[in-house]
Amino acid sequence: MLSFADPDLRQQIEALPEGTALIGISTTGKAIAVDLDGESPHALVCTASGSTTMLRSLTAQFLRQGAHALVLDPKRIFHLWAKGLPTVTHRGNIAGIHDALVHLATELERRLDLDGDLDTVPRLIVAVDEANATLPRLARYWETFRQKDDPKTSPAIAALEEALWVGRAAHVHVIFDGRPQPTVLRSAARELFATVILARFTADTWQALVPDAGPAPKQRHPQQGHFHVIQHGEVNETQAIQMTDADVVAWLTDPEDPES
Repeated sequence: MLSFADPDLRQQIEALPEGTALIGISTTGKAIAVDLDGESPHALVCTASGSTTMLRSLTAQFLRQGAHALVLDPKRIFHLWAKGLPTVTHRGNIAGIHDALVHLATELERRLDLDGDLDTVPRLIVAVDEANATLPRLARYWETFRQKDDPKTSPAIAALEEALWVGRAAHVHVIFDGRPQPTVLRSAARELFATVILARFTADTWQALVPDAGPAPKQRHPQQGHFHVIQHGEVNETQAIQMTDADVVAWLTDPEDPES
């Protein structure tokens, strides 16, 4: 396991340029990272387990670099580290998630109106945990009070989709835990994830999400924190960084001493 407590690993993370976060180390010893500016405005995480750890690790690294974050935590307890941090908005219940995403639409519009003059605007990370359960619940929630002349599509879901399409231009980046479903998110949206992180996947899931990466590899002995990272058709088996809630809070609140 790659523990954040390892000072050499932490030093490697802190040496990364702004907009880049370390996913982990491949089985060949290569550092595998997501670069939000150079190649991938968004990241897709689709796993049967370990997705919460991945979202926490990536979001924390971008926060350390000065980004702000909107953390959508429908289970309410998976991302308790995010509560109380000054540059993080944490939402757990569906009503709160709906309102936060509607506000995101307004923020997207504000940022786009700046016409690229974003030097003083912090990067915004939208971390969506348990998306496959959250998006249908948002759709049902919208139906409970939608009026006759309102759009059929939930404005919260529409805002998330808009963030995927125009996020790069607005310095808004989505880390999406789940498999985009055409019933609640246009299927073409999955093409906007240049970094796809998979674990415990089926052959059908592999083919649906990364068809250009060849046939699904054999998963020999899935281990905790072990993922396949696909970027531009290249596949790397990767051991991910293990960051605890305590690691993240200490690192983000006391930059001089992450272990204090």
